[in-house]
Amino acid sequence: MTVERKYVTLISSDDFEFLVLREAASISPLVKSMLDPKSQFSEAKTGRIFFAEIAGQVLEKVVEYFHYWYKNRDREDVPDMDIPVELCLELLVAADYLGLDSMSFPPVDKN
Repeated sequence: MTVERKYVTLISSDDFEFLVLREAASISPLVKSMLDPKSQFSEAKTGRIFFAEIAGQVLEKVVEYFHYWYKNRDREDVPDMDIPVELCLELLVAADYLGLDSMSFPPVDKN
């Protein structure tokens, strides 16, 4: 039997571990599917996901984004998030891998 945990652990390629609110991390279609209790993924049972291709410094920023999105999900006047220039390319690659492109988000109703 799979128990849904409130928090999940994301692990970088260099073994840094980040405890993340499950609901926040589930903005990523990849993470969401891996944690789906109906899936056959071992991550659904353990609540731990290892990203062999994402370094700790990059995963830290991804986790920061998950929480940033979660905190601001109902706001319209969201301030920009600070992103170090030296991480931009790696963050784009990670975002693509995690499915965090503009097609993943429902359009915001401005009315």
